[in-house]
This record gives sequence, structure tokens and C-alpha cells, in this order.
Amino acid sequence: MWSFFSRDPTKDFPYEVGDPVHGLEDRSVWSLHKGKKRGTQDEVSIFLFDVQKSSETLFDIAKASLKKLKTMRHPSLLHYLDSCETEKFLYVATELVEPLVTHLEDLKLEGQQKDLFLAWGIFQITRALSFFNNDGNMRHNNVCLYSVFVTSAGEWKLGGFEFLTAQGQDNSSPIPIKILPALEIYDPPEKKDPSKLKSVTKCSSDMWGLGCLIWEAFNGPLKNQPSLKTVDHIPKQLCTLYCELVSANPASRPNPADIITRCRKLGGYFKNDLIDTMLFLEEIQIKDKVEKGKFFSTLSSFLDNFPEAVCVHKILPQLLTAFHYGDAGSAVLVPMFKIGKLLEEADYQKQIVPCVVKLFASNDRTTRSRLLQQLDQFIMHLQNSTVNDQIFPQVVHGFLDTNAIIREQTVKSIVHLAPKLNYNNLNVEVLKHFARLQSKDDQGGIRTNTTVCLGKIAAHLHPQIRQKVLVSAFVRATRDAFPPARQAGVLALAATQQYFLLAEVANRVLPALCPLTADPEKQVRDAAFRTIKGFLGKLEKVSEDPSLKEGMEADVHTATPSLSNAAATWAGWAVTAVTAKFYRSHSDTARVQHSVKSALSKPGSLEQPSSSSMSTTTSSVTSMTSLEHSESASDYDPEHWDMTAWGEIDSSAGTGTGASARSPPSSGSAHATPALAALCEDDWDGEWGTLQEQPSAEAELASPSETWNNAAWSEAAAAHNASATYVRGPAPARLAAHQNSNDSLGGWEDGEFEPIEENVDENNASKMDEMRRKREERKLQRQREMEARRSARGQGPMKLGSKMNSPAPPF
Repeated sequence: MWSFFSRDPTKDFPYEVGDPVHGLEDRSVWSLHKGKKRGTQDEVSIFLFDVQKSSETLFDIAKASLKKLKTMRHPSLLHYLDSCETEKFLYVATELVEPLVTHLEDLKLEGQQKDLFLAWGIFQITRALSFFNNDGNMRHNNVCLYSVFVTSAGEWKLGGFEFLTAQGQDNSSPIPIKILPALEIYDPPEKKDPSKLKSVTKCSSDMWGLGCLIWEAFNGPLKNQPSLKTVDHIPKQLCTLYCELVSANPASRPNPADIITRCRKLGGYFKNDLIDTMLFLEEIQIKDKVEKGKFFSTLSSFLDNFPEAVCVHKILPQLLTAFHYGDAGSAVLVPMFKIGKLLEEADYQKQIVPCVVKLFASNDRTTRSRLLQQLDQFIMHLQNSTVNDQIFPQVVHGFLDTNAIIREQTVKSIVHLAPKLNYNNLNVEVLKHFARLQSKDDQGGIRTNTTVCLGKIAAHLHPQIRQKVLVSAFVRATRDAFPPARQAGVLALAATQQYFLLAEVANRVLPALCPLTADPEKQVRDAAFRTIKGFLGKLEKVSEDPSLKEGMEADVHTATPSLSNAAATWAGWAVTAVTAKFYRSHSDTARVQHSVKSALSKPGSLEQPSSSSMSTTTSSVTSMTSLEHSESASDYDPEHWDMTAWGEIDSSAGTGTGASARSPPSSGSAHATPALAALCEDDWDGEWGTLQEQPSAEAELASPSETWNNAAWSEAAAAHNASATYVRGPAPARLAAHQNSNDSLGGWEDGEFEPIEENVDENNASKMDEMRRKREERKLQRQREMEARRSARGQGPMKLGSKMNSPAPPF
């Protein structure tokens, strides 16, 4: 009757018992099962003892081992979660583990990864035995392949506490009798030789077991004790220690603490990158910022040699903890993204993406710089909504940053972000900033890379926007005072030729390219000639066979065009050149020539070097596919993380260029041509070099637009068109005129570029006169509007001789 009202204890046990796990059959009083926690479904391990089928003695041993497991806490001991006792079974829930014997049988690691894994595991068991023997004054008495378990993180945990004894217990024998016959093979030799019992130490029996475990780790399960003499598979670093552990004399077996000390010395078995890394992570909370920075900077180079399970389940959680609750900051990005490649998509979204979103909201320049550099490693895991709503609004601030390095990296990042951006962010916001950077940024490298990036993302633009913007933007680049920018404009026109109507090619593209055939730089001329030949060949084919026109213009209005059509094959070289590399500008090389701190905290240090050093700074051609990651957390000053006003950018751009224009010619400008020769060593292979913008060198270079001039034109015609940007004059005046024309361009509207497309023959003279008349009309209209506004304020223009009764209002 009372049993009817009794409560089932298993209902309070919050774990479900699953399938059995093989490996412990006759070598433990417990049977191991898989399990899950109710509610959360977290996986655990369940050790099950069958009360009804076991003897009273085994039941007492099981209860004693459970009691000891509850009270023991150490990183290298099996972690206890919960337990439950019923009339039929005794349940013990622990962290998810599997027997070491099973894990080694299924182990797929090879070479250095396997060696590091075994060394780390043996170190952990040695550390656990040191805790028992030295700190707890206890003997484990059951160290073997079947008392060690492995977690999902690859950590070895010592279990099997069935025969654990205290050092001060009154026993007739210091070595207990093991009830299970299969475990007698691990008994030390002094158990059968009473004469040696006097030399037994507090750790001698466990050290014998450690020797057996080392042998089994490299050879498999032990069949008989004589096999311990075979040391062929044991590493040479470990042979001397192993022989001491399996010595017949108990007194000669070393203490586990001494083993750790000896093997942790330089050249020892426990002195390797994995153990050093794991020990540092265990003590990371007490490390200072300098130590953490050095550790995280070198960690990524070791990860390839570490077991995948250790990286994913042990190192990555420590990195995330250091990021969320420590002061590691952006230093954890490189190793975190490298380990993130090993994660499943669901795990990546859960663990890595929240960190990325949080980091993009940071005002620290180092963090933003490293995120932009590593963007290609995690962009594929970001959802489109996350990019548009949380990441892009933070990235866009970089276009307005006062530091050139951040602006340049922001431009390059758009290549990876473009496929995920929505219509407004890509076709409005990005292009607005690109137009401003291309025309008004004082760094030639940024203007160049803006053109390159626009060519890369052309396929993602809306067809109507693309048709409206591309020609105008690339034609603008061909008139830049910086030679690599002009070259980038030519290559971009060739790479995106499938997006141009044939009428645009004839009326706008070719007239813009022809002046470049007389460009001062040979590389620009070569690119212009090759591109012009391609466009002319395209027009000639359509002229001979008009039916080809539809195929030639097939991609103009297509949202997802392809370069596979026949019209695009001739410009394949240009596609490679534009889409393969970015131009490496002064903002990149400044990190090599100067400290990053001075480059970022002092904008003045970003001034362009004199042209006399041009030959040395342009001698190498370096790919921008992989960017430098040498900045430190202190290199970027958060106080400079401000958004410069539009007007300030305009004025600064004009001032910077004006200064360049006023610079006198330098003898070092003679190196400009060899520098550009280094820029394209392999003849259009896409290598963008380290050429820096040289103000004094540019002063001697003719303006790109002046190549429109024909030698047959008379001086009177040149004087008549003195206001046009193509008039030849002194170098400073030409550059100033070029900058003024750029300053007047705020976007890529087609009409804004018409005055730049000068007349090549006399047939277009009427067109120039009409445009000049329109400009005069607009000027008069603005004057009339200004006078109307003054009249509305009641303050008209003062007449000569009138007396001012009150001070004029400030304007």
C-alpha cells in the first residue's frame, strides 16, 4: 500500500537516459550511456549502475566512488552534474564524454596534430594525479586507459574513483584489491612482492598506472605486463621518463609534480605550442594587456597545427569570453575568424555574428580597420538584413573619416558588401560617397581605388543607375592628375564595356580615350591604345553586321549580366586588371615607412613625400588582396573618429591640390616614368603597385585634358577658349584648372561632363558656342536671383556716394 503512494525518484532527475556507449564493459562497475537534459536538450553522459544485478560489495564501491566524485573539483577531473538513486539503478550525470579507448580507436588526427593532442592529454592526467597525491594526500589506484575520458573539446578527464584511498587510511596493504579481474593487469609489481612494500611512496602506484597509460596511448590496450618493455612507438622525449615510471623499484618512480617541472622545460615533452596556449587561456584573467596582445597576435599562426575540436570547443569560447568580458578588443578578431571557418553555419550565426555586429559599432579605429581588413573572411556568413541595417550604417562613416587609411579601407570593403546591399544603400549612398571621393579626395591612391572598386561592383548596380554613372565616372578618372588614376579609368572602361550602348562608345567613350594616346606616361598610353582598338573593333563589327548590335548591348539593361558573351571577350585582360588588385596608395605604404601611431593620430603625417624619393617608394609591386594587420590597439586615437562636414572636405581637397599645383618642379620628377614602369611590369596583369602621389612630380605632368589640343590650332583659338579646361599653360595653372573643374562636380550626372568633352575638329565649334552661351545665361540667372534675395531683405546694392546709416548685415 505504501509503495502505491511513494514518489518515483527519477521524476526529479532532470536527465533522460539514452543509448549505451561501448568501451567500459568489464573494466568498470558503471555502464556509460548518452543523455540529454530535459527542457534544454543539452547533451550529457549518464553513468548507470544496476543495483539488482550487482553484488552488495560492488554497490558499496559504486556509492563510495559517487561520493568522491561529488566532492572533487579540478580542471582535469570528470565534472559531476547530478545523481539519483532508486531501487533498481544508481544514476550519475556528468559532462559529455566518451572513453579514451574509444576515442583513440576513432582518432583521425595525424602527424603534429596527433602528437600535440596526446601530449596535452598526458599532461592533464599528470596534473590530476599531482592534485591527488600532493594536494589531496590520496591515491587513485586505477589509472589506465579505461578510467580516462575525453570531452568534446579534446580534454582528458580522469574518472574511475572506485578504488580511491586516502593516504592516512589504516589498510593492511597500500594497494587495494580490485574486484574486477580485468583490471588486475594494471597492478604494480610490488603488490605481489611484499619485500618491496616498504619502499612504496604516496605516488608510486599511480605513477605505475601513468606509465601504463602512456604505453596504451601510443600502442593500444595493454594485453600483458611484459609488453611494457616495448618502447618503439613512444616518443624519444618521453622514453627516459617512461622507463622511470614503470621501474620495478617503487622508490625510483618520480613525483607527478616533478614530472611536470621537468617536461615543461625547454625541449621537454610538455613544452609545445598547444600546452602553452591552453595554460595561457586558463590564466588569461590574471594576464596584463601587453601579454594578452602578444598572445592574440601570435595565436592564429598556431591554429593550423591544433586539433579542430580543441580550436572550436576550447579556444573559441575562451576568445569570445575575453572579448565580451575582458579588454582583448579587436586583438581576438584574427584568430576568431580563422576558427570560425571550422564552424557550422548555425553555430557561426550564434557565436561569431553577434561579435561582428558589436565590433562594427565601436568608435575605435583599430577595431574598424581590422574588421574591414578581415571582411572577406566573414561576409559570406552575414544575412542581407544584418548588413543593411546594422553594419553598413557604421561602415559608411569611414567615407568621411579624416584619416586616409580608414577612408581607403572603407572603399575596398564595398567590394565585399555590394552583393548584400539593398537598392538605396548601394545605388544612392555608396555612389554618392564614391563621386565625392573620386573628385575631391586629396589622396591619389584613394581616387584610384574608388575607380577600381566601382569597376568591381558594376555588375551589382541597378541597370539604369549603371548606365547613367559608369561612363561619367570613368571619364572623370581619365582626366585625373594622378597617372595611376587615369590608368584605372581606362582599364575600368574596358572591363565594363558590356554595359555601354554603342552610341555611348562612339560619342563619349572614344572621345575621352583619344587624348590619353598622348599621355605623358607610357603605361597610360598603352592602356588607351589597347582599349581604343577594342572599342573600334566592336563598332566595326556592328557596322559590317548590324544584327550584332543587339548581342553587343545585351547586358546594358540586364540586372545580372555576364562576361560570357562574345562582346566581352576582347576586354578580358582589362577585367583581370581591374578586378584583381587594388592600387596600393600612400596610405598603405605609410604603415611600412612610418609607425602606425603617427600615421593615424597625426593627419599631418599623411602628407605626400617629395618626388625625389619616388624611385625608392615605387620599386615594388605589391598585391592588395591581403592587407596588413600590424596595427596595435593604441595606434588609433578614438578622438579623431569624427565625421568631417561636406564643406570642409571640399575646401580641404581644393587646398591640398592647390598646394600641389604651387609646388615647383623637382628634379625627382624624372623618376615618374620608371615608377609607372614598375606599376605594370607584366603588361596588364592587374598588378597595382606602390606608386604614391607626388605633388612635385605632378607639377611637371601635363593635364590629361590638354591632350585634346591639336597642334594645328592657332594661338588665337587657344586664347578664345581660355576658359576651357583643355587649354595648355604652365603646369601649376593646369593643375589648378583641373582641380577647379573637379570641385565643381558633385556627382556623376551626364551633363556635368559635357564641357570637358572638347572639340577635336571645327564641326563642333557651334556646340562649344552653345554651351558657352548656356553658361553665361546660368551666370546671369544666378546674379538676378541674388539681387532678388537682397531686395527681399530690404538691403539693396549701395550706390556710389550714398551715406551708410547703419552697418551692413553680415553675409
